[in-house]
Amino acid sequence: MKALHALGLREAAEQLAAGTITSEALVMACTERIASQEPRIMAWQCFEPARALESARAADARLAAARGAAAADPAAALPLSERGFLYGVPVGVKDIIDVQGYPTGMGSDLYARYLPTVSAELVQRMTASGALVMGKTVTTEFAFMQPSQTRNPWNSEYSPGGSSSGSAAAVACGMVPAAIGTQTNGSVIRPAAFCGVVGFKPDRDLISTAGVLPFSPTFDQPGVFARSVADAGLLASWLTRRTGILGHHTIPARSAPRLAAVRTALWDRVQPAQAQRFAADIAVLREAGAAVDEVELPASFDAVWQVHRVIMLHEAAQLAKPVRALHRGAMSDTINQALDEGKAISGHDYRAAMTAREALLDAFERFLDKGYGAVITVPAAGEAPRGLHSTGDPSFCTPWTLLCAPAITLPTGLGPNGLPLGLQVAGRRGEANYLLATAAWCEAQLPFTPLAR
Repeated sequence: MKALHALGLREAAEQLAAGTITSEALVMACTERIASQEPRIMAWQCFEPARALESARAADARLAAARGAAAADPAAALPLSERGFLYGVPVGVKDIIDVQGYPTGMGSDLYARYLPTVSAELVQRMTASGALVMGKTVTTEFAFMQPSQTRNPWNSEYSPGGSSSGSAAAVACGMVPAAIGTQTNGSVIRPAAFCGVVGFKPDRDLISTAGVLPFSPTFDQPGVFARSVADAGLLASWLTRRTGILGHHTIPARSAPRLAAVRTALWDRVQPAQAQRFAADIAVLREAGAAVDEVELPASFDAVWQVHRVIMLHEAAQLAKPVRALHRGAMSDTINQALDEGKAISGHDYRAAMTAREALLDAFERFLDKGYGAVITVPAAGEAPRGLHSTGDPSFCTPWTLLCAPAITLPTGLGPNGLPLGLQVAGRRGEANYLLATAAWCEAQLPFTPLAR
């Protein structure tokens, strides 16, 4: 039997529903995993074992009472709509997302005493599914680029990426079956790639950002981490604003897709091992029947990175004005320099960038209209960088964030340092379900052995 801490999200939910395991046993297994791995990985900003176990025992007791009542009176059973499919499953939550009664520090000492009284909307939806908050996972300072304390679970001398570093690392080493993060540039896809897990961000606006620290409202997008495409889709489906936007069951596409393999204008940044992995992945997908065209994005996409940076930093600087007026000295040089850059961006340049973004959205739609079901590319330049001085280059995530398109990364192999390499799949806005099915098809052709097993 698979160890409890290694169960995937759906596996855990189904075993809990069948009564073959208890929430207490699952949470205890994850707690023991945290106890053994946390000194090395440091993925948790706030984890209280007693609190997590109390939630698990309450879930078990409630379900047991309902089952007992059902034996005598079927009408007294705990309704599925009330129980939720993820009933009793623990999930990690990035520490820029409000959770009632949990400190939410935003990766900064400035918010060390902030204790939300209301959970973020996406957390309310998660708990409505029956899932439990295991704790708060580490984020970088204000979800930007200043490295956090978290280490890469494959090798603690390497970066886990950012800014959702704790969520990615916790899932990778089996501390929780899934976790929630956010992406404003590359903060779901990049750490997922570095840590060897699946990272998925749906279309912008499918999951509410109410109760989530804003950085750049145009680009802020919640996302999820899991150890399979189907599990990532499952968790995301319960977080969406409206039931049914994302299907709860992701089934691999029945027919091989037609894909556009793109390298972008920054391909010279890609490390040889990642380039070789990408070529190998393309070959495997073609052998399995996929039509993969190696093509270039329109020349207008060369402006993607500058357009994104202007919009992101201008909006961030505007939002940070009140805090910086009082506490600039308590903020890192990394964030201050970025916000200074954003402050210097004129309203005219910001509006011009927003106009350019709209043109890029249209250009991408026309590109996909050539018959492509999705784009495949690299999720990062290569393996995670050594040391904790950098969270890595987010540039290979930027285009799909700017387009607010659904994107997912899946691990497909290991590089020369024994660290994960992956494949990123991005799709058309409004077609997140199709993207998940396509990614699941790719995943079936590119098996990967997770760290937690």
